Amino acid sequence: MKRSRSIALVMMGAGSLILSACEEPTVEALVYKDVQQCLDDSTVDLAVCEESFKQAAAQHARVAPKYTDPAACEADFGAGQCELAPYQTESGGSVFMPLMMGYMMGSMLGGRGGVAAQPLYRSSDDAKNYRTADNRSVGSTTGKTTVSRSAAAAPASKPYTVSRGGFGARARSFGSAST
Repeated sequence: MKRSRSIALVMMGAGSLILSACEEPTVEALVYKDVQQCLDDSTVDLAVCEESFKQAAAQHARVAPKYTDPAACEADFGAGQCELAPYQTESGGSVFMPLMMGYMMGSMLGGRGGVAAQPLYRSSDDAKNYRTADNRSVGSTTGKTTVSRSAAAAPASKPYTVSRGGFGARARSFGSAST
């Protein structure tokens, strides 16, 4: 009986070790709703604020989720929170994407030297939190904050559009968007 009890205790300890190993590492980042909020932060250089915003804005059209139907975009991001993308589908149809609602920057983003930045969005089901283009939450805090390492990674390009609707509908890929 004593031996079984010892094994059970060891197994319980192993379970907590496994759970703690699953926690994703975090990194520090700076999150702002706009350039002015960054400029108001005396800890950040003016040139860094402006250059980071330009980087995020330049990525916005490339990495933002794309939709062929404005109603589908608004269902995910809220009424009036979507815009016409500078792309069309391969068949010439319009593409819609959410508005950029903020940006995140930091020297640790993507493990690169210098300051990297990326656009942030707010979904309609969680409008208080900022999200990356690949839907990773970075929280609602602006200024200096802590985010998961995966959220801080450079956003991947979104070369597809999403179509939704009807019972059981799923997102579909339509190939690369044309410019």
